[in-house]
Amino acid sequence: MKPVALAAAQAPQRTKPSNYPEPFASRMVGRQKQPLGDLFGLSNFGVNLTRLAPGAVSALRHAHTRQDEFVYILQGHPTLHTDEGLTPMAPGDCSGFAAGSGNAHCLINQTEQEVVYLEVGDRTAGDEGSYPDDDLQDLRIDNQWRFAHKDGTPYG
Repeated sequence: MKPVALAAAQAPQRTKPSNYPEPFASRMVGRQKQPLGDLFGLSNFGVNLTRLAPGAVSALRHAHTRQDEFVYILQGHPTLHTDEGLTPMAPGDCSGFAAGSGNAHCLINQTEQEVVYLEVGDRTAGDEGSYPDDDLQDLRIDNQWRFAHKDGTPYG
């Protein structure tokens, strides 16, 4: 049964901490996602309430070919890492990443306080992800991420 409304902070955490294969999944320690959109049966886009412990990162720095992404900072002071460099953020700040821009991005919590933010992304079929700092690429097939090395060799 889908809720009509709920307190976002009370939503269950995502059961799988990371979709990345190793050795990348272990780099997501300290990140907790609560998938809010899924609770309401949303299928065209996802919404996550995400928490970053001190020293944690939101994701590997990445860019999407077909997926738009948006983040809105609720608490804490993360650093946004993009192709332009490092940008400090604060509660009330937001940023968006247009599909196909090639601008790789992630949030880093370089503080001693928890960071909390909303992330929104669409679920366009055929999306591909690139990771300029890591030997990783991905393709979204049937709403699942498939990961490979940059030479095309699959992980796992």
